[in-house]
Amino acid sequence: MKLTILKLLLLLPVFLFVSCDDEESFTLAEVSEVADLYAPEDNRYFNLGAQGSALFEWQAAKAADNGVVLYDVVFDEEGGDFSDPLYVVASDGRGFENQLTMSFTELNQVATMAGIESESTGRLIWTVWSSKGLNVKPSSVFRTIEVERPGGFPTPDELFLYGSATEAGEDINAALPLVKTGATSYEIYTSLKPGTYQFATRKSETAETYYIDGDDLRADGETTVTGEEQVYRIRMDFSDGSVSMATIDMVEIWFPPRGEYLFAFDYVGNGTWEAAEETIEFKEESWGRDERYKFKFTVTSGGDTSEEWYGSTNADNQRPEADTGESYWYMVPVSDDYWANSFKFPTEADGATATMQIIFNAEVPEYTHRINVL
Repeated sequence: MKLTILKLLLLLPVFLFVSCDDEESFTLAEVSEVADLYAPEDNRYFNLGAQGSALFEWQAAKAADNGVVLYDVVFDEEGGDFSDPLYVVASDGRGFENQLTMSFTELNQVATMAGIESESTGRLIWTVWSSKGLNVKPSSVFRTIEVERPGGFPTPDELFLYGSATEAGEDINAALPLVKTGATSYEIYTSLKPGTYQFATRKSETAETYYIDGDDLRADGETTVTGEEQVYRIRMDFSDGSVSMATIDMVEIWFPPRGEYLFAFDYVGNGTWEAAEETIEFKEESWGRDERYKFKFTVTSGGDTSEEWYGSTNADNQRPEADTGESYWYMVPVSDDYWANSFKFPTEADGATATMQIIFNAEVPEYTHRINVL
């Protein structure tokens, strides 16, 4: 019994220390609410289609221990009470600064969450939560901003093309995938014939769909094609809803050793051009056999026809061998320089018959070409 009492007496200071420490930690967590919002002024208007950002500023809150305070800026739709906010984001400096610099792109995402349609104007409310530890203090003041959304849409993770005018037909399960060329942009090389087509965010009948209306991307509809079948390059940017279309009128292989085009390619579908059973002949020079080549695309957009050149990522190359990596064959936009960025045929192609393919679709990691020596 004495031993038990002795143990309790020994442990008592520990309990007291822990109790005091816990009490102190809760005291240190006390923080005041943000009493005033400085900027932007109430009912400030922002055109989110411009390149820019919005600066939010507020009066600093105080902590009981005079230590640092963390801040979150909180957004809700007009008429909301922030109990279930649309969006919460830490302030600048990972939450330590009493200001937030917010890009129009991010603010546009918040406007989308609020149900504000593209190319229309709506209102958002915002406030600030201050915190220290687990203690969060919502501010009792808030302000309103008015935002005008650009013509863009949230960028989908994937995008597919289908419809009676397309190579895929009307079966959504056979839809052709587009290539994602940037954070908000897609493109596809494909043929279109008379009929209709649309874009879907997934291979499902319940997918979100888009269509082309002139130079703009629109939601929930389809585009009608008239006239003869042609090969197109379609590019679209979801950030501003812009679209550009061009026809690919001809694809040729340029052979600078003789200053001529060896042959043209036929479009065979799925973003692929082919030249079948063509004879390749290098040019004899004083130093050896010259085998350099690159490609020219003849493109028409908006009634204007231009040349686009594709070649190697390297300014100069060695002849490829059996173990040459796939990246050697990748095609990138290059200048119309007579020699620069040319590929070289493999040695076995000299004097032989070969079939060549140019592949610009989503099935390859990068746009590329292949040579099969027969």
